[in-house]
Amino acid sequence: MLYDCRSLAERDRGIAAAIEAVKNGELVVLPTDTVYGIGADAFTPYAVTALLNAKGRGRSMPPPVLVGSRHTLDGLVFTLPSAARDLVAAFWPGALTIVVEHSPSLQWDLGDTAGTVAVRMPMHPVALEVLRETGPMAVSSANKTGQPAATTAEEARDQLGYSVRAYLEAGTAPDPVPSTIVDLTGEIPRVLREGAIPLEKLREVVPDIQGREA
Repeated sequence: MLYDCRSLAERDRGIAAAIEAVKNGELVVLPTDTVYGIGADAFTPYAVTALLNAKGRGRSMPPPVLVGSRHTLDGLVFTLPSAARDLVAAFWPGALTIVVEHSPSLQWDLGDTAGTVAVRMPMHPVALEVLRETGPMAVSSANKTGQPAATTAEEARDQLGYSVRAYLEAGTAPDPVPSTIVDLTGEIPRVLREGAIPLEKLREVVPDIQGREA
């Protein structure tokens, strides 16, 4: 079912349907500040498996996790490096994904993560409204692996079809550049993917961060 969240009444229905679907272990497509994402409850292993299957992706490419507030991050990690806190304070919500070591006590299975998780807080009101009710969601770009990333929910539906319970349409993604990914699991922060936030902006906050060429 596709809900047009540009209509206030349908937005409320769509968000409620998406929250219910996630809590039932089903898949949803929602807008973010980059591209549209396909999401599932991060703590429901069969839902994460369904997400990977919908994309045609294996366990070797675990999905990132989206959160609805900065505070949620503290519950996911064992310790958070100071550089991670500084980057989160500067760029969340926004197009920054950080890779950190997740708490070993978490009851989730995102795939072959080697004890790490990629986390982001998106800057999109519809996504945040859903996330604040569902808690952390495993979310990957809403497309089949190897196909273009969806910039509308309708484009996502064309690729993903009936594997998704609720599609939330909010119009064309305003900035379909993927998020910048920074690895904070080593001694020196390192950019894994250059995206919407350029390296020079990151260095204003964490001067010793390494670019991909380093």
